[in-house]
Amino acid sequence: MDELATAAGTGWSVTLHETATSTNELAAAGAVADTIVVADHQTAGRGRLDRSWDTPRGTALTFSAVVDPGLADHDWPLLPLAVALAVADGVRRAADVPVELKWPNDLLIGEGKVAGILLERVPSAADPAKPLAVIGIGINVGLSADDLPVPTATSLSIAGSSVDRTTVFGEVVPALATLLDSLRSGPAAVLERYRTECSTIGREVTVHLPDGEVLTGQATGLDRNGRLLVGDRAVGAGDVVHVRPA
Repeated sequence: MDELATAAGTGWSVTLHETATSTNELAAAGAVADTIVVADHQTAGRGRLDRSWDTPRGTALTFSAVVDPGLADHDWPLLPLAVALAVADGVRRAADVPVELKWPNDLLIGEGKVAGILLERVPSAADPAKPLAVIGIGINVGLSADDLPVPTATSLSIAGSSVDRTTVFGEVVPALATLLDSLRSGPAAVLERYRTECSTIGREVTVHLPDGEVLTGQATGLDRNGRLLVGDRAVGAGDVVHVRPA
């Protein structure tokens, strides 16, 4: 526990659970800013579009951070993009692997997903009128090929890194604080950086929209709100499949 608190740096209150169903659920219950909930083993992790997943004990870094973004409502849609940049920065520094960003907030090594992010807006326990963000982060650190939850996943270990979870945590959390500061002071600059680093832009994609519609076309960019531009459509949510380079 002390090792994790030291790795996180000053300003965070860190709680470790040996086993948890979902760190996001724990963090959201009585949400307090600047707290982090870590699970050594998460049995029912929650992902985007209501997916759930599980990984063997000791192989994945799973935690949720509660933050006060300090953003205007119109800048909240950029928060997942900033978090993705932060996680990518931290993972690259910790593991020295070539991480790419897939819109909106998946991290890839090659075509395999190595990390995912789930962001939820919740009321503060101290002031229910004040919104906080619960940022759930799951990173496949030590999983072997046999342990992968789906064939499209990968891990830092498979990519050739022997880094441990505490080291990754110690790079990702400070990177998160840095990107949040950048987003507060210059949201347009963070969006532009994401545009330059997002591997989805320029690809032919298939997007499975929440209402069941399937959209196919070239991802040409992002709009002011961070929505993916596919043909003449702006997509705010959906499951994106990279088809091939443009």
